[in-house]
Amino acid sequence: MTPDTNPRYHRGLEKLREIDGQAGERVIASLADIAPDFARYLIEFPFGDIYSRPELDLRSREIAVVAALTAMGNAAPQLKVHLHGALNVGVTREEIVEVIMQMAVYAGFPAALNGLNAAREVFAAVNAEGGSS
Repeated sequence: MTPDTNPRYHRGLEKLREIDGQAGERVIASLADIAPDFARYLIEFPFGDIYSRPELDLRSREIAVVAALTAMGNAAPQLKVHLHGALNVGVTREEIVEVIMQMAVYAGFPAALNGLNAAREVFAAVNAEGGSS
């Protein structure tokens, strides 16, 4: 089955665009020359299967992802993409900051500081683009 005929791929691509917009598409495009199959897996499994499940809305899912990536402490590029996604699906800047601060309790202050720095960069980029998210 090719991506063109795979319903998981199409469902995932739609969900990726809904959440991450251009930021998600840039991630997929960045893999084209080195690992196009990995890009397809990223679309099919996380977005086509998991994000498409009805039990949580996208806002809740992005809050969970921001928390998890912050707690990891070593995933700043992915955190920035999902910070954009969180803003895109209606999470406020204040909520993002609170989620990241909460991670200091469980992942430590360095992880939370790294998360806050990533949020600062994303918020500044959104401001520069003229966004209000």
